[in-house]
Amino acid sequence: MSRRPSPPPELPGFTYVEPLGTGGFADVFLYEQQMPRRRVAVKVLLADRLASSAAQEFADEANVMAMLSTHPAIVTIYQAGVAGDGRPYLVMEYCPRPNLQVRARKEPFSVAEALRVGVQVAGAVETAHRAGVLHRDIKPANILVTEYNRPALTDFGIASTAGATGEASGMSIPWSPPESFADPPQSGPRTDVWALGATLYTLLAGRSPFERQGERNSGADLIERIERAALLPLGRPDSPDSLQRVLERSMAKNPDDRFPSAVAFARALQKVQIELSHSVTPIDIVDDHPPAEDLDDDNDGLTRVREIVSIDPDVAAFTRPSAATQPKGPSFASPEVPRFDSPDPVDEATQLRAPTAAPVPDDDDRTVARGPVVVSPQAGGTVAPTASGPSSADTAHAHPSTTSETESAEPPSQPARSRKGLWIGLVAAGVVVVAGAIVGLNLLVASMPAPDPVATEDEVDPQDVVSDVVPKVSDLAGTRSGDSVTFTWTNTDPLEGDSFIWMPIDLSGAGTPSTTAETTATVTGAAAGQVCIDVSLRRDDGRASEPVRGCVG
Repeated sequence: MSRRPSPPPELPGFTYVEPLGTGGFADVFLYEQQMPRRRVAVKVLLADRLASSAAQEFADEANVMAMLSTHPAIVTIYQAGVAGDGRPYLVMEYCPRPNLQVRARKEPFSVAEALRVGVQVAGAVETAHRAGVLHRDIKPANILVTEYNRPALTDFGIASTAGATGEASGMSIPWSPPESFADPPQSGPRTDVWALGATLYTLLAGRSPFERQGERNSGADLIERIERAALLPLGRPDSPDSLQRVLERSMAKNPDDRFPSAVAFARALQKVQIELSHSVTPIDIVDDHPPAEDLDDDNDGLTRVREIVSIDPDVAAFTRPSAATQPKGPSFASPEVPRFDSPDPVDEATQLRAPTAAPVPDDDDRTVARGPVVVSPQAGGTVAPTASGPSSADTAHAHPSTTSETESAEPPSQPARSRKGLWIGLVAAGVVVVAGAIVGLNLLVASMPAPDPVATEDEVDPQDVVSDVVPKVSDLAGTRSGDSVTFTWTNTDPLEGDSFIWMPIDLSGAGTPSTTAETTATVTGAAAGQVCIDVSLRRDDGRASEPVRGCVG
């Protein structure tokens, strides 16, 4: 075995600083790059692995990480090459903070931070899956932390294509699913889903999921429990049952019982954040075409995939034009667009109408209560007799076109002139009767007493029509005095009942969220170096803005 760490190579344009760590077949060193000037981590393959498959795996890792490293939760690759002594190397983003394994062993994460990290890393894994890459070694030690306290997934050394099976070399037993120990071993996207759940469990519990305190925890013991034992509850009073259910589903023994994808796992964590009234962490996914299984994510309405709908910028937002104001034209007559604001179906048998009332047009969606007035189809006024439409009298008497038959049936002794006058009188009388009935009906309705309002104990608060978006705080800045850092900010749109949620973030990681009604917060006992806080504006109804981060060096 070679001495560890191995000697750092001489790299043109880089100055060696110190060793950072060792891995299965590579060492990692801190260098300072001359142009542009920055600190970088350089991963160097061991000399005794050059003749093995590790050299190809090292090259594959460089290619995979270069393809994915623009993701905010994946370590950035700057360049790769071969040193003068023949050893391949990768120049990567330097993440100075302890990796998540070191932090979790020291102290379990808060539920809020664990959920945030889980969503962010799941987005990185989903992006890799959509690029056809399985990580296959997700664990807390492979999640570094950037200077801005963001998780960064690394070590794609044993990554493979999404369809690969039968490969399990280099796996980490405590975070591997049962199918990894099968003969032959199996792997797929749901293998990484298990590892995501196991990693999140570790952050919350301070130990891997199947470690048992006070018992043997050898590799064989862990494999036995992974394959057969149930997942123990976290046993944390601040962890809801819903989070335990998410972890149990992600680590189901049968892969088919797990979340179908990393993004489905992330969305389940978002629902827990909503339940706990935390700010919802966005999922960063580099893909314009979501996989088919994402179309049905528990069918709860929170994560639906929708088609893009083009909206006319001249039309008022969030409203549908009414029948009275809707422009006429083909652009508003598409039959494919469903209407969800149409009035309830009307029972025709219960409607009180005048004898000559015309039907209300189908596109009239107004729901204002009306009296039994006669409405014109064109303008909503009183119906006037027209040359083409039958009158009320026509419904009770023969149409004038049939009078020739009637006249021929009369006795010849009756003068035709008298019969004609009789018909005119009957028609006039009918019109008068119908008009009188309409007027009387209107007077009857108008004279009916209006119903008295019924008093109730329910209080109705009038609601202004405002946007649901809560504005972010602004002008977040801080000043340091010894080990105390005081931050101040501005509420750009203050409302009654406003408060603020702030969370300190320093070298030891994110602290516990606190609530204040003031626009200032003080971090005491701050360690040397950069100290940051996240601040969100919280409305009286529970809605919160996106967090804003401020830092003091």
